[in-house]
Amino acid sequence: MVNAFSALKAYLDSQVLGQPELTEGILLALLANGHLLVEGPPGLAKTRAVNALAHGVEAEFHRVQFTPDLLPADLTGTDIYRPETGQFEFQSGPLFHHIILADEINRAPAKVQSALLEAMAEKQITVGRTTYKLPELFLVMATQNPLEQEGTYPLPEAQLDRFLLHLKVDYPDAATEREILKLTRNEALHKAQSQPAAISQADIFSARQAILTLHLADSLEDYIVQLIMATRNGGAYSSKLPAWINYGASPRATIALERCARAKAWLADRDFVTPDDIQAVFHNVLRHRLILTYTAEAEGVTTDDVLTEILNCVPVP
Repeated sequence: MVNAFSALKAYLDSQVLGQPELTEGILLALLANGHLLVEGPPGLAKTRAVNALAHGVEAEFHRVQFTPDLLPADLTGTDIYRPETGQFEFQSGPLFHHIILADEINRAPAKVQSALLEAMAEKQITVGRTTYKLPELFLVMATQNPLEQEGTYPLPEAQLDRFLLHLKVDYPDAATEREILKLTRNEALHKAQSQPAAISQADIFSARQAILTLHLADSLEDYIVQLIMATRNGGAYSSKLPAWINYGASPRATIALERCARAKAWLADRDFVTPDDIQAVFHNVLRHRLILTYTAEAEGVTTDDVLTEILNCVPVP
C-alpha cells in the first residue's frame, strides 16, 4: 500500500515542480485526516497541486474562490422551495465534495469562515434546524496570499488551530523554472504524463489505520509532549522563550504532531517513528498555533525562529 502512495507522491512532484514540501504536506494531511493551510504568492501551483491530488485518488474535487461578498449558503447549500410539491428541498453546496480548495480564504467575512469551521471540525454542516453529514473523506486545502492584505479578514485563532499543517511556499530556483517552462509547453502540445492508478477511498482509510499502529516509543511520546510544553512554559527550557511566546499550543497540536510524525514514518516505509520524523514536521504543525509577544515582533523574531529555538533547547531522547 505504501508503494501506491509513493507513486502518488512522484506524480504530484511531476505536476508541481520545485515544491516537495507542499506535495508531501498534502499527502500528510490526507493520511493524518487533517486540513491544510498554504501560504505563498500567486502563481506557485497551489491550485494545481490539490487538483493533481484529486486526480490521484478516487475523490470529487471542488474549488471555491473566497471573496468579500461570499455567503455561508454559497458553501453549505440552502433550502430551495419547490412550487410543484409545496415543500423545501435541500440543495447541497460545494462542501459536500471530498476535496475542497478554499482559495484566498482570508478574503471571506467571518460568517463564511465560521461555516467552514464547523465543516472542518465536525465534518457536518447545519442549515436551518437540520444537520447534514459530510463525506467520510473530507480534506480542505486553504490558501492565503501574504503579499496583499488590504480588504482581508484575518483568520481567528480558533479556526487556525483546526488546520493540521501550515505550509509556506516560495518561488522556485532558476533550474526548476526552466523545467516548469518545459512542462507547460509539453502540456500545451498535449504530451500528457503518465498518471498512477487512482487510490481508492478504502485504501486511504486502511492507510490511516495502519499509521495508528506504528510503534512510537514512550521516550518519543514524552519528547512530543515536552516540545508542546515548551510553547506554554518556555522558561523551563530557555530564557528566550518567555519573552517571545504570548500563548502556546493547545492539546490539538500534540495530537497533530504525533499523527504527522506517524504519517511521515509510514511514507518512508518504516513501522516505527524516529526523532527525525517529529522534527521534520514540527515547524509546519506548530507555525500557526503560537501567538508571539510584541517584544518578539519588535525584535523581528518570527514564529519559525521560536520553533527552531524550541527544537534546540528540548533534549532529544
